[in-house]
Formats: sequence, C-alpha cells, structure tokens
Amino acid sequence: MYATAWSSEASSAPRRQRAHGTLGFEVAVSGSTTRPVRIAESGPSRIRLPNVTGTTLEAVMMNTGGGIACGDRMDIDVIARSGARLVMTTPAAERCYRSDGPVSAVHARMDVEDGADLAWFPQETILYDEARLRRSFEADLSGTATLSMFEAVMFGRTARGEEISRGLFEDRWRIRRDGKLIFADTLRLDGPVSHLLARRAIANGSKTLATFLYAAPDAEARIEEAREMLETAPDRASCLAAASAWSGILTVRFLAPEIAGLRRAAIDFLTRFRGTPLPRVWHS
Repeated sequence: MYATAWSSEASSAPRRQRAHGTLGFEVAVSGSTTRPVRIAESGPSRIRLPNVTGTTLEAVMMNTGGGIACGDRMDIDVIARSGARLVMTTPAAERCYRSDGPVSAVHARMDVEDGADLAWFPQETILYDEARLRRSFEADLSGTATLSMFEAVMFGRTARGEEISRGLFEDRWRIRRDGKLIFADTLRLDGPVSHLLARRAIANGSKTLATFLYAAPDAEARIEEAREMLETAPDRASCLAAASAWSGILTVRFLAPEIAGLRRAAIDFLTRFRGTPLPRVWHS
C-alpha cells in the first residue's frame, strides 16, 4: 500500500554523526536446548539472554541509544539452525524521533532452517511527528521451518494527542521458503501521515496498527481457529482484527485508536495461538 500526499524530502539538513548498530545472532540445538553459538554486537545494538528455563531460547534486543532519529541505521541478522526454537523481543517500545530530513533505517534478515521455529515479537514502534523511518524484513525459510512475526506501530504519542503533520514511514516485508517468494507486503505513508490514516481505505482514523504473520506447514489449516480466537477475544470492541490465509501463510491485521487496546488484543491472541505466554518483558 502506498499513500503520498506531500513529499517531505529535505536536502538542506545538516550532516551529523549518526548511530549505526549491527546485531548478528545465531542459535543451534545442543541436546534438547537451544543455545547461542554466535553473538556479534556493534554501536548501540545489544542482545541479552534472560535466564528462562525450557527448550526455547528467549533473546532481548536492546538499543542503548534510547531511540532512532535523523539517519540512524540498525542492521539485524538472525540465524536459527535446524531444530532450534527462538523468541526475539525488545525490552520496551522503540521510539523514532523527529528528523529534519535524513531517513532512519532498520533492516532485519532472518534465516530459519528446516525444523526450526523463530518468533519475532518486538514491542511496538512509536513514531513522533516528523519522524522518517524505513524498515525492511527479509526471511528465508527452509523445509518445514516455522516463522511467527508480530510488528505494531503507533503513529504519534496518542496520550498527548500528537498528530503526525508530516513524516515518512515505509514498511517492507519479504518472506521466502526454499528460495520461492511466498509473501510480499509494503506499506508506505509519506507526508501528513495522520491525515492519510484517516482515510477509510487506509486505517479509517486508527492511530495504531499491527501485523501478525505465521508461516508454517499448518498455517492454512489454522485459519478458522485464528478467527475464532479473534471473535472471542475479551474487549474485542477496542481493536479491529481480521485473519486470512493462503499458500502456507496466515496473517492477522490489527487496527485500534490507541496502543493499549491493540496490545490487549495482541497479547490475548498471540498467547492463545502459540499456546505459551509472551516473553516476560511484555508484561513488565
């Protein structure tokens, strides 16, 4: 989806020294437990491994810079070897601050080998007025690999009644299985973002949105189960959600006027769909 009403590109912004964080993380099975075999960190990017028992490894990605702004770049590379089980999250919401021109970028690449299960569940991204952010997610799945992804975005600090009078948000997802593209989705909002979100065909006035993606051999078979969970969710009036499935992919789209309602709906759905609680940091 592309929506442009005003181009906010700027050529006169001063050049600054910006942050470039990189994170490389690889996990593999040792006995019956998933363990890290490679951790590479640079810039403000860090990863921490809470002491969580069980066969699934929990990893928390951190940005010690306190947010993203004015041309910062974050690159993340994750490899889950055959049979590994990994959940990746963040300790809190990520903030993208105002920019006077430069575009910040976040790029994540995931390789999930046959039989591995990777859950990508960062907490929401908050875009401030005049923020400029491009994100891209690429995943290569092999054989019977399972990938679960959830990404939520909050447009403006709703508690302050903030509107995004101008800004840029681009979100690009590409998922492949055994080299074949099975999912491609791009959202691009450029200009008066809050005005664009008010359009019925885009968000009908909602200020927060999220996408859940489940790529697995049983994805299509679980569509009715997913829809039943959404229909029976508590407080479902606070968040609109709908599910669809095709070609080994199941997706759920969420829309809500504020983040609290979306988080309640997402936590309920993700917990029931996966049959296990979300990482502890989601509840702290």
